[in-house]
Amino acid sequence: MKQEQNKDIFNSLVQELRRGNIILSVLSQLETQQYGYSLVVSLEEKGIPVEAGTLYPLLRRLEKQNILESNWDVDTAKPRKYYKLSENGKDIYEELCKEWFKITDNMKKILKSQE
Repeated sequence: MKQEQNKDIFNSLVQELRRGNIILSVLSQLETQQYGYSLVVSLEEKGIPVEAGTLYPLLRRLEKQNILESNWDVDTAKPRKYYKLSENGKDIYEELCKEWFKITDNMKKILKSQE
């Protein structure tokens, strides 16, 4: 029983770690325009699973914050909304990457000091 409980706790904590990285993961894929499902597939292929129910609200929020811009392609059988980084979004993404590398460098130092 305890081992199963620990597995559940571990899985929950891993999910929290991933949740904190979703924004940066999504932004990294939007230097060229993509639609929602293509993002889900692209991220999944790179080992970052994202549920559609998580992704679409995030895309809408990032668009409202002027980090993403979007346009509809209605020339296909199924209209699709495409997203890509706005000019503001490119700047923010670049700064987030710098911050991410600082955080990961510091985490490496902390974790190595525990060895």
